[in-house]
Amino acid sequence: MKRTDGDSWDIVSSVGRTALGVATFRALESDRPQALIEDEFARWFVEAAGESHFTGLLADPSPLEGSPFFFPGFMGVRTKFFDDFFLSAAAAGVPQAVIVAAGLDARAYRLDWPAGTTVFEVDQPKVLDFKAGVLTEHGAHAKADRRPVAADLREDWPSALTAAGFDPGAPSAWSAEGLLPYLPGAAHDALFERIDGLAASGSRLAVDGFGSGVDVRRFAAMREKYFPGNPFGDMNIVDLFYEDDRTDPVLWLTEHDWSVERFTLFELAADYGLQVPELPDDLADLSKQSAYFTAVK
Repeated sequence: MKRTDGDSWDIVSSVGRTALGVATFRALESDRPQALIEDEFARWFVEAAGESHFTGLLADPSPLEGSPFFFPGFMGVRTKFFDDFFLSAAAAGVPQAVIVAAGLDARAYRLDWPAGTTVFEVDQPKVLDFKAGVLTEHGAHAKADRRPVAADLREDWPSALTAAGFDPGAPSAWSAEGLLPYLPGAAHDALFERIDGLAASGSRLAVDGFGSGVDVRRFAAMREKYFPGNPFGDMNIVDLFYEDDRTDPVLWLTEHDWSVERFTLFELAADYGLQVPELPDDLADLSKQSAYFTAVK
């Protein structure tokens, strides 16, 4: 499914389907011995969506086992990175968290937030509605003041965020997880400009994504070469990526008075005590361009 201007999606189509895939991988990680995370909610979302490819992976994850990139713990590394980021910010007294493109993120329910913390979840209306329905059906209770913000990141989402009660005068912690390739260049650059405009001194940001200049076609070639099957079923996620020009987030944030620290997947895995399998040179080189970074204003 190719992207179009102003396209929208539900949880089983387009970008929404990638959130369902991530929930599947989180559920599988949670079931792994010595898992890095525990996410009981992820399985609920996958089962409620009823998409056959992902429910099939929950029943039998063996199709993922032949891939050198989807090693056990891969999704645990990514999830733990953002979990730790929010918990660290909250422990430092940051009272607001904003999960941009929240998808099926259940951190408002999973993490032990300090009393008085507000968690804003920004995403497409149909995605948020689906998530709310599943959580209500299971009688789940958030551990923070959770406020969904139905908005398109290509439009004026800051207005919707402030209307939901976000306070630009107080420090905030922001995440953009698994998001950047799915934004057009203009929306990508506006994302950081808008976060900067809303973030008071002492605010924090965590982001993951490929470094600037990564060739999407090369990413697709690596997937075809090394994945025994498509983890996302019959959907080619590369078709959802944008390749237009965009700023380098690390450089932009540094130039706008944010202090930035960058990590690779391999560095995080080592910090978490996870053994990463040896990767072929070309895949290892591509993986090193997958960056995680935190920034403080």
